[in-house]
Amino acid sequence: MMMMVRAIVRPEKADEVLKALMDAGFPAVTKYSVAGRGKQRGIKIGQVTYDEIPKTLLMSVIRDEDVEFAIKTIMEAARTKGKGAFGDGKIFVSPVEEIYTISSGVCDTAPVEEAEATA
Repeated sequence: MMMMVRAIVRPEKADEVLKALMDAGFPAVTKYSVAGRGKQRGIKIGQVTYDEIPKTLLMSVIRDEDVEFAIKTIMEAARTKGKGAFGDGKIFVSPVEEIYTISSGVCDTAPVEEAEATA
């Protein structure tokens, strides 16, 4: 089974996380610039409250057996101050039922024998 791993990280940590994933053997990542807030409900600086904080969303589909290693890789690269701090981000993992390659029309999540028969 394949799993979708979505990591919301600080923008200044995104390149470190991407490099760590590449070095760990996970080169396929989609990167989005996003904004939002977590439990801290934004940041108040003086009289101004910023309730939407810039973040980067990294999304990758990973084999089930590699998910723990990928999560560890992301956490180590995304943490600030060694042990981490509020606002370092979140990681969400969910199952992927089907994957299709547009150019070939092949369902990549089909059993190997079935995928070879349609190729």
